[in-house]
Amino acid sequence: MSAELISILVLAVVFVIATTRSINMGALAFAAAFGVGGLVAGLDADGIFAGFPGDLFVVLVGVTYLFAIARANGTTDWLVHAAIRLVRGRIALIPWVMFAITGALTAIGAVSPAAVAIVAPIALSFAARYGISPLLMGAMVVHGAQGGGFSPISIYGSIVNGIVERENLPGSELTLFLGSLVANLVIAGIVFVLFGGLKLSGRRGEPEQKEQGQRGGSRLTPAISATLAALVALVVAVLGFDLDAGLSSLTLAVVLSAVWPDTSRKAVGEIAWPTVLLICGVLTYVGVMEEMGTIDYAGHAVGDIGIPLLAAVLLCYIGAIVSAFASSVGIMGALIPLAVPFLAQGEIGAIGMITALAISATVVDVSPFSTNGALVLAAAPDVDRERFFRQLMVYGGIVVAMVPAAVWLVLVVPGFG
Repeated sequence: MSAELISILVLAVVFVIATTRSINMGALAFAAAFGVGGLVAGLDADGIFAGFPGDLFVVLVGVTYLFAIARANGTTDWLVHAAIRLVRGRIALIPWVMFAITGALTAIGAVSPAAVAIVAPIALSFAARYGISPLLMGAMVVHGAQGGGFSPISIYGSIVNGIVERENLPGSELTLFLGSLVANLVIAGIVFVLFGGLKLSGRRGEPEQKEQGQRGGSRLTPAISATLAALVALVVAVLGFDLDAGLSSLTLAVVLSAVWPDTSRKAVGEIAWPTVLLICGVLTYVGVMEEMGTIDYAGHAVGDIGIPLLAAVLLCYIGAIVSAFASSVGIMGALIPLAVPFLAQGEIGAIGMITALAISATVVDVSPFSTNGALVLAAAPDVDRERFFRQLMVYGGIVVAMVPAAVWLVLVVPGFG
């Protein structure tokens, strides 16, 4: 058995053990990375740790730390009340407001995880307050981010359009953007219906808002004012100056803790440490798989099939499956060049294929192993985190199973481009 196949089999075993024995999957994945990396791939410790997602570790810690402080001093309550006032108490509109905000942020140039890191904690705090499904709210935030993620001036859009130009392929910036936007809008609409969105249409938030206001829950205190300023500073730092979201949020959290130590003392304990271990462990193992060449092995095997339409749908599925555990941008950068040989034959429309690959590789970011899904999992307050993790994993699996085939059927089979 080849080393690549062994690495895939071990990953499957990790999933089975974690599911049946209730062991943190991240801890299992670290052990698997040590075993497979050292015994099968011949990697030393530095080679194994090369896949450790240090940037994501800091993002998860920093964002959850900052918003734990915001919950402790009443800032998230204030933001929830502000959101209710914005939509005049119509709770059913809030998920769509969050979809639109994250979509606007990514469309104007924010990195998708940065937009989710900013919006998700607020959205999920609202969900907890009003009994909205955290899966519904989290999915709306992530799909909103991906819906705007391929505008011509966005990070994803610029990267994909640059790859298309470099590979001398036909391209359409508008088709790429609208294709992703429509796909995520359709999915968001389905999620909204299936996970209780319609039941929210008759509910309003004014009564609780007034009650909280009478108790002083929505009053601006110096700590709330400073925390709101910190959240604005986070947005400006990430979007205006392209600073790292994790380091920025961690720095702001430390400043708030120093000024108001009493309300911030318990915030460190509320950092989502089990989630951090889970995500970092799995992604470290995926890094070992990439170092071993498992991803390239699968991609080239598909490219050699010789049946363009079959190869196209399989590439979409590889993009979806791998992206659920790894960098969406990295996967697109690898898969689009792999598609060049059969695109050159003229049997597959380049514009439709590239759009389908882009959607397949990003719409699955609702997976709890992706950066966006991990942020949603970490940001949800007052939930059974293990149960929420399983919900995200099942939902992500459904997206992986259905979306690549759907976009292949709509965009690739007709031969667009």
